[in-house]
Amino acid sequence: MHMLCLDLEGVLIPEIWLAVAARTGHKELELTTRDMANYDELMQHRLRVLDREGLKLPLIQDVIAGLEPLPGAADFVARMRQDFQIAILSDTFYEFAMPLMPKLGMPTLLCHRLDVDSTGRIAGYRLRQPDPKRMAVRAFQSMRYKVVAAGDSYNDVPMLEEADVGIFFSAPANVRADYPRFVGVDSYDGLAKQIWLAAKSFASSF
Repeated sequence: MHMLCLDLEGVLIPEIWLAVAARTGHKELELTTRDMANYDELMQHRLRVLDREGLKLPLIQDVIAGLEPLPGAADFVARMRQDFQIAILSDTFYEFAMPLMPKLGMPTLLCHRLDVDSTGRIAGYRLRQPDPKRMAVRAFQSMRYKVVAAGDSYNDVPMLEEADVGIFFSAPANVRADYPRFVGVDSYDGLAKQIWLAAKSFASSF
């Protein structure tokens, strides 16, 4: 079997920070990895807004509790895992995303951790490892998997570059324009087709 690596937000679930921005009315939280290529700068911006406005983890988790996978996402994951190992490679946090995993059939999730104090204030974050998406793909390849990867944002580019085949899914025009070498699709049927085309081109991995 081959390995399918998928981003989470924007690919399988709605953007969490957009939902938080909508709930709280703080438009500064609408910035995502589709807008900013530097993840640490984006997170430091978010943390400053949370601190300034007194927004804490329980509120964000309450927003997340009301989210559902994007239409068709759960069926897509179920269809793909019949023939692929699936890993979700995300720059979200376990404290955010784990409640959503049962809604997607409990795929493997590799993401980051938050530092949260006793009051629920998000004080910082800890990356799983440097350059985490690229390194995860590289690790799967070291186990002789062929890897197909799909994402929608600037922070997915290292994953797509390292994969044997990288695909943009519902990526905005600015991201596609900056990285035109990746095929872009906008539906789960289109994504499944590209994944299968990639898989057919692979020799047996092991």
